[in-house]
Amino acid sequence: MSAKELSVDPQLVAHLSELRKRLLFVGLWFIGALAIGLYAAPRMLVYVKRHSGIVRIEWSVFSLSDGLMVYMKCATLIGIVLTLPYALYHLWAFARPGLTKTEAKATLLYVPASFALFVLGIAFGYGVGLPMMIRFMMRLNQSIGAQEIYGIRHYVAFVLSFLVPMGIAFEMPLVLLFLTRIGLLTPDAVKQSRKYAYVGLAVVGACISPPDFASHLSVTVPLLLLFEIGAFCSTRYYRRREKLAVRPV
Repeated sequence: MSAKELSVDPQLVAHLSELRKRLLFVGLWFIGALAIGLYAAPRMLVYVKRHSGIVRIEWSVFSLSDGLMVYMKCATLIGIVLTLPYALYHLWAFARPGLTKTEAKATLLYVPASFALFVLGIAFGYGVGLPMMIRFMMRLNQSIGAQEIYGIRHYVAFVLSFLVPMGIAFEMPLVLLFLTRIGLLTPDAVKQSRKYAYVGLAVVGACISPPDFASHLSVTVPLLLLFEIGAFCSTRYYRRREKLAVRPV
């Protein structure tokens, strides 16, 4: 094998070095955020237990490791949430050299917007969807004569499995706008997919809400509104870009 074949592109090496450096920064940030999570996790769990609306649930442990597992899971979640905007910023900074000045300025707004929508989705799920789900589950358990003893480990896992998807679902407007920016989505495509999106969101709403009509609407309607907000922003951006493209120089 010749020396020419063994040579490595210096630009590729530079990109990989920069990626490694940014991953190192994000990793160090996560360690610091995890330390904050370890400090804040007990207080967060106490807050969740005391501020659960009209629902009152006594937590029990069924093994010695339950408390530790919940504590670490809560601390890790806090660390991930605190790291998310910093990681998104470094993702933007890594892609920055390949963007124009206008594109870089516009895409930088995705960092705080994405974090804000994720937190908003968790807040909505915690304040609206989760109490309805818990009340339904409790009524169902009582209707079959089951004695209510809730393990803290399973309870926290249930809460997280509900709230995290809600946070991700609230990213929908940003995803639609991003797909439009990179040319994968057009207003016509949005119109054609609207009925399928409605059906899909209705199914998602039914899966994450109790099977009564009021609860289903309270979860599904916000998801539909998020889709429409994303469709509006996507269409507005696409038409604005088209006008700028045909504007005479």
